[in-house]
Amino acid sequence: MQLINPTKVQQMINAFQGQDLYIHLEMTTGAYAAHVDNTKHPAATFVTNATIRYIHGSIAGNAPYRVGLKMLNGWLYSEGLTHWEETETERLILAGHDSQGKLVVALHLSRRPF
Repeated sequence: MQLINPTKVQQMINAFQGQDLYIHLEMTTGAYAAHVDNTKHPAATFVTNATIRYIHGSIAGNAPYRVGLKMLNGWLYSEGLTHWEETETERLILAGHDSQGKLVVALHLSRRPF
């Protein structure tokens, strides 16, 4: 994975607009590590292979970035994104890593299930 290039990510967001997509969205603040380090608050979110269609999407911020996807009846929002998989052409794979390189947030969009 590479550091996010917001211009290229925006191009991919635009290319997926108005299509039925599968989404993978996850966030963790140490839910898996809380049993080892009780100073970490155990929180996590995980959604995979749900379908969405957005009418507008954008990336904003200055590393870390945030992505907002406006759907007909609501929003999907992900913040703390730092990296993307630039070799992917059929999927948008974004991730946020903390200062130790651990995954904190992931947002993936694809025309096919994950």
